[in-house]
Amino acid sequence: MEHTHSLLTLALLFICLTVAELKPCKEGFQNERGECKDVNECEDDPGPCGPNADCKNTVGHFYCECQEGYRTSTGGTIFNASSSETCLDINECMEDKNICGPHAQCQNTAPDYLCLCENGYADLSSGKKKFYKEDNVSCSDIDECDEKDICGNNATCQNSVGSFSCVCEEGFVQSLSGHKQCEDICVINNTICGNGTCHHKAGGHYCACHSGFSNYGNVTSRCSELNCEIFEDVGSLRENFSPAYDLMVDLTDQCKQLAKNETTTNLDGEGLIKRLLSVINQLLSGKPFRDNRKVSTFLDMVEGIVGLTGLFTTPPGLKKSSNYTDLMLLLHKGSVLPQGRKTLSVTHATLDIQMEVVAGDPSKYPDFAAVSLLTYKKLEESADGFFDGVKKREGETLKINSRIVTITVTNPDTHHLKEPVLITLNHLQQKNQTSHCVFWDSSMNGGAWSTRGCQVLETNPKYTVCSCNHLSSFAVLMALYDVKDRIELQLITWIGMSLSLICLFICILTFGLIRSIQSPRTKIHLHLSISLFTAFFIFLIGISRTENRVGCAVVAGLLHFFFLASFCWMCLEGIQLFRMVVLVFNTSFRTVYLMAAGYGVPAVIVSVSALANAKGYGTERYCWLSLDSIWTFFGPACIIIFVNIIFFLITVWKLAQKFSSLNPDLDKLQKIKTFTITAVAQLCILGTMWIFGCFQFEENTIVVSYLFTIFASLQGVLLFLMHCLCSKQVRDEYQNILSKCCAPQKKYSEFGYTHSSKAPGSKSTQDTGESNM
Repeated sequence: MEHTHSLLTLALLFICLTVAELKPCKEGFQNERGECKDVNECEDDPGPCGPNADCKNTVGHFYCECQEGYRTSTGGTIFNASSSETCLDINECMEDKNICGPHAQCQNTAPDYLCLCENGYADLSSGKKKFYKEDNVSCSDIDECDEKDICGNNATCQNSVGSFSCVCEEGFVQSLSGHKQCEDICVINNTICGNGTCHHKAGGHYCACHSGFSNYGNVTSRCSELNCEIFEDVGSLRENFSPAYDLMVDLTDQCKQLAKNETTTNLDGEGLIKRLLSVINQLLSGKPFRDNRKVSTFLDMVEGIVGLTGLFTTPPGLKKSSNYTDLMLLLHKGSVLPQGRKTLSVTHATLDIQMEVVAGDPSKYPDFAAVSLLTYKKLEESADGFFDGVKKREGETLKINSRIVTITVTNPDTHHLKEPVLITLNHLQQKNQTSHCVFWDSSMNGGAWSTRGCQVLETNPKYTVCSCNHLSSFAVLMALYDVKDRIELQLITWIGMSLSLICLFICILTFGLIRSIQSPRTKIHLHLSISLFTAFFIFLIGISRTENRVGCAVVAGLLHFFFLASFCWMCLEGIQLFRMVVLVFNTSFRTVYLMAAGYGVPAVIVSVSALANAKGYGTERYCWLSLDSIWTFFGPACIIIFVNIIFFLITVWKLAQKFSSLNPDLDKLQKIKTFTITAVAQLCILGTMWIFGCFQFEENTIVVSYLFTIFASLQGVLLFLMHCLCSKQVRDEYQNILSKCCAPQKKYSEFGYTHSSKAPGSKSTQDTGESNM
């Protein structure tokens, strides 16, 4: 019994001890013999924090910390293992672009980064090219030229920031084998002189050209065939331009000596240019050539000489001006020719051209490119009128309206350029006219202007921009317009002038034969009628007789004289009317003075005009003045018209006063009617209708043409109406003649008004020649 009790006690004790050992602990602790102790989770293998992280144990817990050079995706370095964060490498090269300093490149590594010096750089103290941030290194330029014989012989080392270069001495080039060595250029390149022999000399090399070849003074350039053809045809120069002939002969001799290698003296390009401009001045200062073959010879000579002299001129070129020329020459010498567009500008002209067009085939003129722009003064006077290559519209007359320019380039083949050149030419006369871009074609009938290959890009009253696909000598033509042939105008002219001839013939008989009306004023009427009658008669029978050029010029000269004489007598008419009405002179002009003014003045004008421009008399269509001479007629005519208008206005004002004083009972309407008829008729007689003739040189002036034709052709009729039919005295004389009755002569007032008494201060017709208006 007692034994059983002991066993039960032991069992109860075992149960109590077991229950004590199974007592639970908090998370991060474990029970050791009934005591809760901290668990070190960082001792687990593998660790709970993953790669690139360290585990840090704490009482009852732990945390993870990224190693140096790493951080979490959220940017932190400490995280809980339960957050599923991982440590990633930090790219220091991306975060700090200058982390390695100047002249070094950053290379990222895990967990750090590496710095690499760029080529040609290192740390001067340690010589390191790779370093870490803790090394305290900076990259500096390495002077490679301190290294002995780095470039070899015949070369000079030139240090540069981060690098170096080897420059061969003159006469040496880099070896083709790829080694950093310089060899003699004459050995390594046996074609450098072309048709010549290469020789080495101190400081470089030179080319000795074979016979018939030249490098045009540039001894380091290849030798090409010497072209003396431009000097061969000098026969026409001897006849036409002796100063130019002497220059061409001199150039021919020097060219032949160069071709035979008989001289070592290089031609002086600038000196040749000066001689050429002097010759041009001498030629253009004289009379115009007036011969298209001479113009062709002149332009060909200039193009040839300018093209050659550029080869002997020093870069970058020159710019010269004289009294009759303006030249700009641009050139380049060297193996690498310039590219792109260049602009040359001189007075009155500008040129835009591609340098590829200037150089052309490099085998012709190797290592060389030159372009020149030359303008002439007064040459347009010699080249005007030769327009065989220009298609003219009906009624169109052409005239040069710019300086003539010559463009010369090294490229010998400029007949059809891939890239057109742009030429801007300033106008000599700034007018709103149609413009044509033309060039001088020496092959066309001895020389003529042609529009082939040229077009107008832009034009305004000041300038015209031309685009041409070839090179030569260029100009801008201005189109003027004659009055177009219209059957209506011709019919009006013939009818009006025929009536005028009949009326003028009656006026001549009236003023010349009826003695009772003769006076100083009727003498002026007589010569005015004779001048107009002669001019109209010659006009009708000879204006279109252009088949004989000499006869046509004579007709034009006679028309010029008699129409000017008509204006002079009109001027005397106005002056005499002014003297009668305003000054009330009893004296009159002496006959010799009247003749000198009426016929002498136009004779002087016509003589001077004919001597200055004989070819201005007679055109292709009419026996009249050409457009470049027309102002020798309209100039004096406009002056006379202006003077007559001044006298007329004063006269009309005085006449208005006389109407009021002489006709006090005349009703107002009748006075206005009489005044208007007198004013209009007298104004027409004094030639103001010729003002319309000043506007006959534009297109679309048909209304003006009709007005001018009507008034001018009926001038004789107007004169007959004004001075004969509107004069009561003359009408009575006609009546007396027709009735063959010698009735006594009476005094009458014009327009049919008579008065019983004279106004104070009035004179008789016989005394003053006044027609009792």
